[in-house]
Order: sequence, then C-alpha cells, then structure tokens
Amino acid sequence: MKRPELIPHCSGWLEDLPHPDEIPTVIPDLGFDAPNFQNGVFLELPRAFAFLRGCLIWLVPIIYSYIVVFSWITYLDWRFLKVDEWIIFISITVVVHWSATVFWKFDVAPPRDLPLRFNRARKRVYAYNFNYCWWNPFERSRIEPVAYDWSQVRAERWLKRGATPQGGMVIKGGVVLSIVKPGTNEVIDRFPLTTMGADEHAWAYICTYMQQGPGALPPPSPPKSHNDVPWYNAALLLAPKVKWPSDMDLESRSAP
Repeated sequence: MKRPELIPHCSGWLEDLPHPDEIPTVIPDLGFDAPNFQNGVFLELPRAFAFLRGCLIWLVPIIYSYIVVFSWITYLDWRFLKVDEWIIFISITVVVHWSATVFWKFDVAPPRDLPLRFNRARKRVYAYNFNYCWWNPFERSRIEPVAYDWSQVRAERWLKRGATPQGGMVIKGGVVLSIVKPGTNEVIDRFPLTTMGADEHAWAYICTYMQQGPGALPPPSPPKSHNDVPWYNAALLLAPKVKWPSDMDLESRSAP
C-alpha cells in the first residue's frame, strides 16, 4: 500500500500525483472548465470558491422576515413571557441573525474567481488565494496572492466520505497543490486545485503545458474575464472583482 510522501499529507489523502517533471499518467483534460487564458508564456485556470454559489444569499431575506414576524408576535405577548421564554426568544434571535450573516458572507465575501497562473517562461506558479473563518462573520476576510517556483509544487488527490442527517452518504474529492520547502517533502503551503472537477486530469493538463507547451494540448477556448459573471447571480455581482497586485500581475503574465 502506498504511503503519503509529503509531511504532513493533506486531509483525506488518497494518492500522490506525479511530480511536476514527470510524464502524466492520465489524459490531460479540464473537464467542464476551460482556461481563462493560455499562450506560450502563461496559463490561467479558473477556480470556484464553491461548487454552488448564489443560493444562500436568498435565504438571508427569508431569515430576517422570520425574525421580524417572530419578534412582532413575541412583542404582542411580552408582558406574559416567563424568564425561560425570554431566554429562548433571545437565543433564537441571536442564532438566526448569526446564520444570516454567515450565509451572506459565504456567498458575497469571496472574489468572483480564484485564478491560478502557471508561467512556463519563468517556471513559476501564482495563486489568487482567499482565506476566511466561516463560523466568525466578524473576522475580516483576506485575499492572499502567493507565488512559488514550479519545482516546489506537488499534487495530492483526496477523497472524503460523510453521512448526511438524513442517513445518506456524501462523497467529495479533488486535488490540492502542496508547496514544499526546496529539497524536502515538508509542506509550507497548500491550496486547492479542483473540487469535484477533473481531478488528476487537470493536474496532467497543467504538467503537459509546463513541460511541452500549449502545442501539446487541444486549442483553448477564447479568453474570458473572470470578472464577467451572469446577470442573474446576485452573489457574484456583489462579490469583489479579481485584482492581482500590480507587480505580481505583470510578472505572472510575462517572460523574464
């Protein structure tokens, strides 16, 4: 049985994928995704924050409508409420308000896209990362663009199984990119490549591009802007636009 190579390995580790300089063992394919941009210098891939985005935001007005109605009914009978009933009322109000704030932040706070850039000329990878604490709606979210040498990148495939409250089974998988300290297997950073997407085929696509160039891949789709979002998706329309730091943006799109 194969054991994880990296220290520490990713959560739900299933297997280590080929190193950046090794020939891919599966067909290069991005599945339903397409590159944001691809030429002889760099490849940019889209990365969604969540598989479904734009649904939770519609729960917010429903939740606050419930609070208004519930508060009004309680106000009408407030003179007759006992201490324990007041505690229940206040607790429900706090939990519902917290839930609404969490739902809003989940859908609106993340950028419209979290692109990854692979610069073949510089042998570098650039990630537009976003970090936040899901349970604390008052903690400030952070956009953290990072850049590393291509030789430091490793890919791990993961798979997680979990039970639903209804007794069903949920299976979720993907690929994470792990950044190792040069000359070691010690992980110093880690961020997702895909979730419920092309998995190892997407990694094979990236490796083929970095090793052989765009000529070894199918012709890409026309370039698209990650800031162009559907008019009907309120969450994405309210979300921040992607804005790379100017120096990183220039470096990641150019040759030395």
